[in-house]
Amino acid sequence: MSRALELARALIRCPSVTPEDAGALALVEAALAPLGFVCRRMRIAAPGTAPIENLYARLGTEAPNFCFAGHTDVVPPGDAGLWRHPPFAAEVKDGVLYGRGAADMKSAIAAFIAAVENVLAQGRPEGSISLLITGDEEGPAVNGTEAVLARLAAEGETLDHCVVGEPTATAHAGDTIKIGRRGSINTVVTVTGVQGHVGYPAKAKNPIPAVARLVERLNVKLDDGTAHFDPSTLSFTSIDVGNPAANVIPAEAKARFNIRFNDSHSGDSLRRWIAQIAGDVAKETGTSIACEFTVGGQVFLTQPGAFVTQLSDALTRMNNAAPELSTTGGTSDARFIRNHCPVAEIGLPGSTMHKADECVPVAEIEHLAKVYEEILRAYFADPPK
Repeated sequence: MSRALELARALIRCPSVTPEDAGALALVEAALAPLGFVCRRMRIAAPGTAPIENLYARLGTEAPNFCFAGHTDVVPPGDAGLWRHPPFAAEVKDGVLYGRGAADMKSAIAAFIAAVENVLAQGRPEGSISLLITGDEEGPAVNGTEAVLARLAAEGETLDHCVVGEPTATAHAGDTIKIGRRGSINTVVTVTGVQGHVGYPAKAKNPIPAVARLVERLNVKLDDGTAHFDPSTLSFTSIDVGNPAANVIPAEAKARFNIRFNDSHSGDSLRRWIAQIAGDVAKETGTSIACEFTVGGQVFLTQPGAFVTQLSDALTRMNNAAPELSTTGGTSDARFIRNHCPVAEIGLPGSTMHKADECVPVAEIEHLAKVYEEILRAYFADPPK
């Protein structure tokens, strides 16, 4: 059994569904401490939230500091009856590792540790290697990476470059580099009218036509895309009235939608745009419209340059093909790291993440370990400026 597979199976056997750690970080720490890493556990709990265990481990004190970031928490397995292999048994069948976290992303953490072990077997590099591993990526993400980075920055700790081990590949480990992510904003609009009898509509103020008009105004093309991003998208997720009576005009109606936006927008600019349209519709319809916004993440881009080129060259050598530079998909903790250093995401194929029978071929895990090893060797041979 390869070292990467051994570690991946051990991590999967820890049922670390957010916010539970279930011993996962202790396994990571036990693998790193004998290599000389100084390991710091950070238990963080914002008011009203469950406490989260995090780990920052660093080998060396000199610059540059190459950081690997990831998460040991996983989503719930769901209906156990849908799994052919128990979600936390880490079974290997026909060369495939099954279990919650196999793809997202315990195997990537195992692959990076195995890569570090191989690099250190030939001597310590000039500089530092660090790992920032959180237990709060799949949850609210308030007690994890962002909070740890804030503490590190306050102490003067510097990250020079970072790779996040998210499952961003399409077919094979390392065939894609995520150099950015779209931003995300969720909005709930509440339209308030006046309840009344359907036989006397003039004495009521129906909020439903106002919601319909609002949906029509918002359902437009937001942009044509940018140099590195596809066009932004707005998707309605629900329209709710909750009216069980056939003869009553309701007093209230709600609509919910999400915008995944590129670098031609920001959370603030979209809030202003939505608020303006809501205000116009409210005046036109004589209703009251309130908007609630939650920005899940701001758009970010690591511009192609020395760091991205070095990563791309390393992956080309390992895969005999140039990787795709991508900005698609949802959000990740890279949205926090980008405020501290250049960051990119490189990992396993993710077609089974969050599904029943989540799995990944063992060969892909072992190949990813070699990919990370090549990245580390290239980085410390010629650190990008």
